[in-house]
Amino acid sequence: MNLYQKLLRVQTQLKAPKNQYNIFGKYYYRSCEDITEAVKPLLAEENLVMTISDELILIGERYYVKATVTVIDGETGEKHEVHAYAREAESKKGMDESQITGAASSYARKYALNGMFAIDDTKDSDATNTHENNNQNIDKQTIAAITSFIKRDDKAKNIAVSFLKTKGFNNFDGLYKLSQAEVDELLDKIKEVV
Repeated sequence: MNLYQKLLRVQTQLKAPKNQYNIFGKYYYRSCEDITEAVKPLLAEENLVMTISDELILIGERYYVKATVTVIDGETGEKHEVHAYAREAESKKGMDESQITGAASSYARKYALNGMFAIDDTKDSDATNTHENNNQNIDKQTIAAITSFIKRDDKAKNIAVSFLKTKGFNNFDGLYKLSQAEVDELLDKIKEVV
């Protein structure tokens, strides 16, 4: 059996359900880690080895993370690669450079894995994100930073809840209805306690 026949068997057996839930956007998604955990036993059954690597590439004036997923046949050494790209955000408000690069890396790796294992994400977070954003100019990295703080720190979560209530919102959906100035203000308040 050649590499592509083995890869086909892995693709047809792989089950990587969307078990993660975004409380702000109210949608389910799968992470890069979910895919890798689900695929490891299938690769072992077929004697396949998988590696994932990143490379920063300057295209024009912007940096992109190029993720490469490589599957190698442990018997023949034959290999197949898939690449995916994610651009680092211009704005770094609320995140340091390593966090911005890490977020771009995770995104690129996930889509390289999708390509390698024929995972259709047309109904994933990018397509099903239905939260209302009345201000399309809100910096998404700031929202991501706030979300990250809220997930890992109860003080940050309490500050966000209180802040949103003062703005007339009873849940985290209100985060997407704030102005950029309000989002920046909230992030500053959270940074004071974490």
